[in-house]
Amino acid sequence: MESYPAGGNDSIGYGLSSLITGTLSTYSNRECLTVHKSLIIFGSGYTARFLLPLASRQYAQVFATSREPDKHLAHVTSERRVRFDLMQQDTWTDILIGADLLWCFPAEPLELVQQFAASAQVSSRRIVILGSTSAYNVGNSQDYPPPWIDETAPIDLSKPRVQGEEFLRTNCGAIVLRVAGIYGPGRNPVEWIRTGRVSPSRKYVNLIHVEDLARICLVALERGKPGEVYNVSDGTPRTWREIYLTAQQRWDAQAVAEKENDATGKRISNEKLSSMLRTAQEALRHSNLLQSLDEIQSKPPMP
Repeated sequence: MESYPAGGNDSIGYGLSSLITGTLSTYSNRECLTVHKSLIIFGSGYTARFLLPLASRQYAQVFATSREPDKHLAHVTSERRVRFDLMQQDTWTDILIGADLLWCFPAEPLELVQQFAASAQVSSRRIVILGSTSAYNVGNSQDYPPPWIDETAPIDLSKPRVQGEEFLRTNCGAIVLRVAGIYGPGRNPVEWIRTGRVSPSRKYVNLIHVEDLARICLVALERGKPGEVYNVSDGTPRTWREIYLTAQQRWDAQAVAEKENDATGKRISNEKLSSMLRTAQEALRHSNLLQSLDEIQSKPPMP
């Protein structure tokens, strides 16, 4: 994969060498963007690979963290790599004070999340957390199709990551993105079917393309309301059987085995997200799952 800097003068284009504090306006092809000082991405995995090039247009400096940055962040220039491990408090001191935060790994255990929040002055920052739609507690409902779930639905506070997210949201003003299943280059639902990771069933699934998720993260950092929750999906729940039948017809994908699965799944509403995107004059670019799968199938696998 091509190496690129996660920030710096070349990424922004001009004028950032003199930027010390505040913001600087620069122009994209579509609109005037506000370039902020610094962003730190906690847990720089799959999503961060798509986010880093975009974030360097919105931030003067973008830092990526990993427990083993030299091993896992070879695509990021060395000066932008940061070693961070929530379980090892000696790594907390490397977190730049005042930078915006994008938290991409489960916010657990709660005790360490609370200690880190105090140490890093999280409540004084813009912070977005990538959660999961698995936070929603649907109980034992057998309604089918399942009811739509928006951000007011009950959540399962017995889950450690949900406890951490809710602490950061209610005490530190964090913006929580409850993210559906992430797909894209290198994460192809057609291959999930072929390898038996999923099987044709009536269960509803909600998905979001990683390129849309990357852009949503930046919109949330810029436009999201502190303490709010936004569901992140393409807005069109589908059953695995529906996806399988299309994959079979278009790409000759054969399921390893069809397993009995009476689960109903969830149908996630993204209306609140769509409203935030409209305020930013943005829209999902991969709202059509089948069209996006066509694009993925037509390209060589991501290394």
